[in-house]
Amino acid sequence: MANSEETLTEESGGKGGLPIKLILIVFVVLILLGGGALVLKSGIISGGGETAEATTTEKEVTTDIGPIYPLETFIVNLADPRGKKYLKTKLELELDKPIVVQEIDQRLPQFRDTILTILSSKSFEDIQQLEGKYQLRAEIMAMLNQYLTSGEITNIYFTEFIVQ
Repeated sequence: MANSEETLTEESGGKGGLPIKLILIVFVVLILLGGGALVLKSGIISGGGETAEATTTEKEVTTDIGPIYPLETFIVNLADPRGKKYLKTKLELELDKPIVVQEIDQRLPQFRDTILTILSSKSFEDIQQLEGKYQLRAEIMAMLNQYLTSGEITNIYFTEFIVQ
């Protein structure tokens, strides 16, 4: 009987050799499966035709751009106690419908007045950081959209932004 126990020990590579190897193999397989699932779920590699098709459709929707309405350059003094800083900026408005262009043409004095008022109320500190520019864009868009009835402004692009 002692002879058969020695044979089992030699075949398995020593005491407890087989269970450790089996555990390591199972562990590696689980890691590979989990990594593969993560890659599929994150969309790096599409898992089927539906996912790839949905992603393509989503990209097509987000790349569509509406009509662009360019505005003239704005130069304003910033709200600075010493009054020595000014902002020169040029804006372009993205619209959801082409018909909005006619309405903006009619309301252009209101738009210019609103934009000048908002810009001149800002200090250098308000617009110095990227977050401040995003807030400025959102504020202008919200105020201008209040005037529109036939559509709306979907985005505002700063095509020039100089503070001196």
